Amino acid sequence: MAASWNFMRVVHYSKTVLSQGVQIGGITSDLGHALSRTITSSFVAKTPTSNTVELLGKAYPRDDYSNVTEKILSKVGKNLHNQRYHPLWLIKERIKDHFYKQYIGRFGTPLFSVYDDLSPVVTVEQNFDRLLIPQDHPSRRKGENYYMNHIHMLRAHTSAHQWDLMHSGLDAFLVVGDVYRRDTIDSSHYPIFHQMEGVRLFSNHELFSNIKDGESLQLFEQGHRTAHKQETHTMEAVRLVEFNLKQVLTKLVTNLFGDGLEIRWVDCYFPFTHPSFEMEINFQGEWMEVLGCGVMEQQLVNSGNVPDTVCRSATVPCIIHASHRRPPPGCLAGFRLTGLQAPLRLEEWATSRPRQTSPKVFPLSKYPPVINDISFWLPSEKYSENDFYDLVRTIGGDLVEKVVLIDKFTHPKTKKVSHCYRITYRHLERTLTQLEVNRLHRAIEESAVQELGVEGRF
Repeated sequence: MAASWNFMRVVHYSKTVLSQGVQIGGITSDLGHALSRTITSSFVAKTPTSNTVELLGKAYPRDDYSNVTEKILSKVGKNLHNQRYHPLWLIKERIKDHFYKQYIGRFGTPLFSVYDDLSPVVTVEQNFDRLLIPQDHPSRRKGENYYMNHIHMLRAHTSAHQWDLMHSGLDAFLVVGDVYRRDTIDSSHYPIFHQMEGVRLFSNHELFSNIKDGESLQLFEQGHRTAHKQETHTMEAVRLVEFNLKQVLTKLVTNLFGDGLEIRWVDCYFPFTHPSFEMEINFQGEWMEVLGCGVMEQQLVNSGNVPDTVCRSATVPCIIHASHRRPPPGCLAGFRLTGLQAPLRLEEWATSRPRQTSPKVFPLSKYPPVINDISFWLPSEKYSENDFYDLVRTIGGDLVEKVVLIDKFTHPKTKKVSHCYRITYRHLERTLTQLEVNRLHRAIEESAVQELGVEGRF
């Protein structure tokens, strides 16, 4: 029997609210969308410069599924979680240290093995099929993932490695790595983040050996699936695995955040676990989701060549350590550390050992933002907001702190739809000028027309 746990990427930050009528890009913001002029342009598709996608020494043939951008490719392989004294490394080491001390195998060695250098390029089968994710599940969409082609992609979660590691004979392991998802642009979202995955399998003896009359209890039965168990599991086995799973994770977050936490468990749904749960922590009066976990689907365990066991699994985001200490507006630490390399000065974190109190979150930028709006008519088909977000990231890079869709307008006669986005620019080390931001903003406008087929209202 197996249990799975997965720390989720969920961060809550305070938001900057702009007053009505503020000057943005030379136009009063609350009138800019209505009074902007229309600029038309014929759509010119961007032709790839190569028929292959080159990454980590391998070439992947392009096809109609290929959508990974050069900006994202440039960040693959940085392995920030393995850079000594990087905040992500500190978090990883603290979690490793906790598991190494708390869970010892039969021969006095750590029960859990750790894998932190697995390739982020996986197959679609690894990322979805082996995890029993349905073919029509929204998480498979091109708009949600970075595909090399229809066969290979950048992993969307560390769970993509569960099946292979179980199939290799492992029964207790942690997986750490960078994962990639197309998403909105703000202080709590970045297309690259990090997760730590944990999996533990139990045999009949391992689960019931310390239970009174445990020799009479069994892992499996031919029953019915309910809201609380799978059809193949006994209720006694599920209750024990669930108790063990929640106890292990409660100890972990207490080790990370300290005593006195107010924790609650929420029933949820994941395609590859049942029952499934999310842990939430009450922070400053708000419930903040920090991880997802559950009892792994027995079909998945059996296909991994370990049929006589049950499994628990969970995934933890390596950023929760920092996100628990809510930063002010403009503070990118705790989230964007997952994707940024400069301008971190790793020596400044060197005094923070994994076993000590974690370093304080500090703002990466104390400089003011520059805010511009962009509006355009959408093409008749094939427009995806994530395509626009990727375009903005590619051109603006990490100078773009946030992009918000602030207005939708449908023309009463033509029925054409217009979107207006507000883009917040902020430099990490100096004050940006409106002039240099305008040049960058103009490049985004022109690229949106050329590459997405929109009709500008600039």
